[in-house]
Amino acid sequence: MDVQVLEGSFVEVPDAGATGMVRRAFGEFVGPGGELASYAFGWTTGSDPHVGRLSIGIGVGNPGGGTFHAVVFHHQDGHAFSLTDEPFEQVPQGGPDLTAEQARAHEDLPFVWWVADHVMERDRRAWWMRHWLLGTQCIQTAEVFERREPILLVGHDAVDELWHLFGTTGADSGTGKIGHLHHAVDEDPTLIDVLDMPPGHTAKRSRPAAPWTRDLRHPA
Repeated sequence: MDVQVLEGSFVEVPDAGATGMVRRAFGEFVGPGGELASYAFGWTTGSDPHVGRLSIGIGVGNPGGGTFHAVVFHHQDGHAFSLTDEPFEQVPQGGPDLTAEQARAHEDLPFVWWVADHVMERDRRAWWMRHWLLGTQCIQTAEVFERREPILLVGHDAVDELWHLFGTTGADSGTGKIGHLHHAVDEDPTLIDVLDMPPGHTAKRSRPAAPWTRDLRHPA
């Protein structure tokens, strides 16, 4: 059996200061040998610096069970994790909250990092958080930027690795607007399905509610 990352609930509420949104995603992990873990991760838009939070729980009801807590941050060209003492979320498979020191000494810490890597790779909400962490930029047509047209074509450039968002009128280099990809997802959450697209690929759809179709060609 392959590794399974099963997306669960997603909670989004305004933060206490009404300056951003607090986002929390939950899910379950099942390893190839039936290993179980629960996870939660999240971020708060508008926070500075951009740091996400992650909780992974294992071994509920067992002596070695516990919940590991970490921060997720931009590191070089990707992201990294760092254990923290501060609990984030309670998850079904977890036991007592572990401090960073307790987590570092735990024999199952390599398994926990393995789970974390798979969650960041396979949970679509984690793709969204990662683009927020990295501040991924995108170029949008004026019509898309001003929300006068829906996004029907997404490209991830193979050369400069910039993302491009097009509406019904296609590309127009004279009216392109630079923004952040995570803001585009804020406005159109259906983009979440293509946020893992590698450089050199495109995704298109016939209308806003239609499924995405991916291709290896980039729009001219």
